[in-house]
Amino acid sequence: MPEESRPLHERIRPLGWLRAPLRRWFFNLFRKAWETDDGKRAAVEALKGLLAGPPTLQLPDGSAIRPALRPYPDLGIADRASEPCQRDDVVIITARFRSGSTLLWNLFRQLEGFTSYYEPFNERRWFDPKHRGERIDPTHRGVSDYWREYEGLEELGQLYDERWIDHELYMSADAWNPAMKQYVEALIAKAPGRTALQFNRIDFRLPWFRRQFPRAKILHLYRHPRDQWLSALTDASRNFPRNGTLADFVPHDHFYLLNWARDLSYHFQFLHELDREHPYSLHYAVWKLSYLFGRAYSDCSVAFETLVTEPKRELPRLLDSANVKNYDSAKLSAVISGPPLGKWREYADDAWFRGHETRCENLLAAYFPQ
Repeated sequence: MPEESRPLHERIRPLGWLRAPLRRWFFNLFRKAWETDDGKRAAVEALKGLLAGPPTLQLPDGSAIRPALRPYPDLGIADRASEPCQRDDVVIITARFRSGSTLLWNLFRQLEGFTSYYEPFNERRWFDPKHRGERIDPTHRGVSDYWREYEGLEELGQLYDERWIDHELYMSADAWNPAMKQYVEALIAKAPGRTALQFNRIDFRLPWFRRQFPRAKILHLYRHPRDQWLSALTDASRNFPRNGTLADFVPHDHFYLLNWARDLSYHFQFLHELDREHPYSLHYAVWKLSYLFGRAYSDCSVAFETLVTEPKRELPRLLDSANVKNYDSAKLSAVISGPPLGKWREYADDAWFRGHETRCENLLAAYFPQ
């Protein structure tokens, strides 16, 4: 057999004596590289969001030392009272995709004295007229545009980072992301009057948002996961088979489920257990985690179903938690128009859904033992 036709591992076998010294050389070089400042910075950047929080400074009695501690009275002090992140009139709305969040955003858009921003992290970049396009989702009733509040804010493009869409979706309270904070603060600072920010990408970042915007009011909207699943499927995708796999689901995944699960699995490893399940199982697991985060970190949680069926009860509760006192109830009620409820039955029966949900609940119970 000609030498060039032989497999590579057979051709280099005579040089096998080099393997051990080359291996030692490589790992010594690798180790030395990581010991340099540049190497450490590269490692920190690669593991950003996966590392433990910053060191805790403690006195001998165990109490924490605060950064405000000053050994000399003439030193400068932090002056954060006037920063946008410290304002108490900001409303942050958190919800999953296809949960009715556009309706809640539109309700705040009708309130006098509010600037209501639609999905600040959206990849359409509402502040960029050349990028955002003109498309309106026909299921968003009573909405003619998403970008009115962003007009004249093209400079936000210098702060926006498209990686916020589906990277580092989980952020602990002590996560370090000054760019994200600066972007949100810019929106608050540019808004005349009070600010409402409606997000579909911060449910797992709520610990960080609560720490960075401690006085803001956080409103959490959730929807029945079965109806939300059906809503996330386009008309052409609603025949996705009930025995379909995650691999089959790729062309039907219009709301980032697979990308989100991939990123979140670094922190919630049990999501890997659903790789062989129907994608509804993954949808339900992410939905349930999102629901738990929303309940834990919000000032008010409201179900989409009760908001659209009992607005006279839910609207006052919702707005009171946001410290909104003066509003036109009739005007707001006229905006509320929800889709038919319980349409999930068009996809599968109760037993099918319940089976997948029970599987996920068992995994959650094992992952978060009582």
